[in-house]
Amino acid sequence: MLHHVAMEVRQGDVEADQRFWTAVGFVAVPVPPALGQGYTWFERAGSQIHLLHRDDPVIPPRGHVAVVAPDFEESLERVRAAGIDLEERSRLWGARRAKAVLPSGHTVELMAAPPEPSNGVE
Repeated sequence: MLHHVAMEVRQGDVEADQRFWTAVGFVAVPVPPALGQGYTWFERAGSQIHLLHRDDPVIPPRGHVAVVAPDFEESLERVRAAGIDLEERSRLWGARRAKAVLPSGHTVELMAAPPEPSNGVE
């Protein structure tokens, strides 16, 4: 299991990105006090997204995070209602997927279902 992904974002983009993560079922969780200020964390089903507040964030041009949205259609509706555009992509592994570019510039792929494990490990 992948526990977390950390993404650098400008402080001014945190609130808008939070609307996206909330729309796809993540909830804000406390950041350990030992880390100090400058972080926002979200969690869903044991996986976390860590937003690292930076003045000059690095946004990979092709890199992205992919998350499964178990209630895919409802998630798409909530993301659109949050003011974030989505682009449906071709189906892979027989499941729907969509791409969103967050206000921070990060790309997130939403998947209706994950592919079957290819190496027999779960």
